[in-house]
Amino acid sequence: MRFLIIAQLFLFSLFIQSQNIPLKFNQNGNFKIIQFTDIHYQKKNPASAVAIELINEVLDTEKPDLVVFTGDIIYAKPVTEGLDDIFNPVIERKIPWAYIFGNHDDEHGMSRAELMDYAENKPFCLAQAGDKSLKGVGNYILEVKSSQESKNSAILYFFDSGAYTPIKGLGTYDWFAANQIEWYSNQSAAYTKENGGVPYPALAFFHIPLAEYPQMKAEKYDQLIGSKDEKECNGKLNTGMFAAMRQAGDVMGTFVGHDHDNDYIGNYHDIYLAYGRFSGGNTEYNNLGKNGCRVIELKEGKREFSTYIRLLGGEILYPVEYPKTFSNK
Repeated sequence: MRFLIIAQLFLFSLFIQSQNIPLKFNQNGNFKIIQFTDIHYQKKNPASAVAIELINEVLDTEKPDLVVFTGDIIYAKPVTEGLDDIFNPVIERKIPWAYIFGNHDDEHGMSRAELMDYAENKPFCLAQAGDKSLKGVGNYILEVKSSQESKNSAILYFFDSGAYTPIKGLGTYDWFAANQIEWYSNQSAAYTKENGGVPYPALAFFHIPLAEYPQMKAEKYDQLIGSKDEKECNGKLNTGMFAAMRQAGDVMGTFVGHDHDNDYIGNYHDIYLAYGRFSGGNTEYNNLGKNGCRVIELKEGKREFSTYIRLLGGEILYPVEYPKTFSNK
């Protein structure tokens, strides 16, 4: 009993401590993000062990400032025990982390609201359920502060991209709702006003790719960097999230998952559209070889970021810089 009380007090102290850690650029003016996606974790399946191996290896090697899980993380019961296996390596290292949903997370006995409530109560979790009037659970914003003072320097948007089509016969997967796009536009405009009319450098994270991903591939197939052999499983209706981002002028790149055999990145009208790398084991289809993650690094005071894929074992693929890499293509 005494040990249990001590353990609970320790976890509570971690939780309180984690609530007071702001995201900020380091003294070198860098802010590093790791994107894990589509882990499809099954606690009782030995095939999932490779996902935990990847997470531990990457966190120790890259030492990120933020970890982002972009959906389809849990894939079987017991759900909370499985989530603990995934989140604990991040928590133990006292790294802030964020979570957004894919189309499979809430298919195993816990709703999106229940999953988010569970995550939000974990130490160092920065995910939020968000405005309940919006479609989905987990539409929220994280601010990255300056290295020198407590003012905003970059903005990170997180969206619930839904699950399956709400209109029978119209494809398989969901699309953004009008109120999500309006919310983003209003929030972006407010941040731009705060910054004297200049958009902050921003990134966006969600699970299901926008309709612009296949459009970009059709128009610029030979210019894309990374694996691009799977047909994109985006929602069939284009409701205008990309157009809103381009008009707002803040988002430099979007980062998704969902399509396990894609990890490409390309430039579409000055926004880099990117996939993460399938991070799980053989609990779902994957044909790229080793599992991995995407590493993203922002540069303070600049509309710039660098990114690459890191595989289990340390191999680095497809280094890209915004806006330099595709500026002449």
